[in-house]
Amino acid sequence: MTNTLNERYSQLVDAKLRSTLVTQDNYIFNTNHEGNAAAGAVKIPVRDTEVEVKAYDKANGAALSSGATTYITMLMSNDEAVNELIDGYDAASLPDDVVAERLASAGYTLALSMDKKSIAALEQTEGVTVSDVTTAADISNAYSCVAKARTALSRMGVPAADRWLIASPEFMEIIMQDEKFIRQGDLSQELLEAGAVGRIAGFNVFESSNLMYGSTDFIDGKTVTTEFVCGHPNWCHRVQEWAVPVGVNPISDGVHIGASAVQGRKVYNVLVSKPETVYVKRTEA
Repeated sequence: MTNTLNERYSQLVDAKLRSTLVTQDNYIFNTNHEGNAAAGAVKIPVRDTEVEVKAYDKANGAALSSGATTYITMLMSNDEAVNELIDGYDAASLPDDVVAERLASAGYTLALSMDKKSIAALEQTEGVTVSDVTTAADISNAYSCVAKARTALSRMGVPAADRWLIASPEFMEIIMQDEKFIRQGDLSQELLEAGAVGRIAGFNVFESSNLMYGSTDFIDGKTVTTEFVCGHPNWCHRVQEWAVPVGVNPISDGVHIGASAVQGRKVYNVLVSKPETVYVKRTEA
């Protein structure tokens, strides 16, 4: 019974997490991997070349060629816990509405933490393509900044389908004024459910306040703000798993009497396997 409850509680937290995340799996990140994340590391399959297409000769056939998929080991370096004390209730008598509220809160806070770390990886992985335009965009040139990103990704062979763009609230304010911005009402239901707020220049647009804003943490001590980051899920990877499923457990610490806690541990990490396919537009001052 306990294992069934833990599985159900974990699923409820995951549902809230998915609904809150901006960096959605299968839209921003792909989740392909081999191995068990709870064990501490997984293998990420990466293939830089596509299958070679050759002319076929009816008499001699076509020569065989070989291709290889390489694997990158990704350590589960983010280990985060849900550990919420609920004083006054033991685990067996905890009301369902209290459990539901705590689980929803756990999913929300996990999503915020995961979004921040995931977006930081997209922005700051060494080797990402950074726009050479460092002045702030305005209504006159915002679309051309996005179009320049589109061209850069196309030159690198990034598929046109499923490209994404994460915009800061300030950049969203600008591009929403452009007549070429496709608003939510014209998006598919699938994209709406994934949290997309529009489309522009072939990118599915998401909005986040977790992009770097007025930071001097790196880049030669300059004040740096990210206006948008874009890319494709083919080369952006994220794996997450419950190392310890969520459960309501009694607390016996010698201090709290008749208390329980909602507890669980989630491990995850983010990897950009081909950094140049992620394009970042920053301003510097």
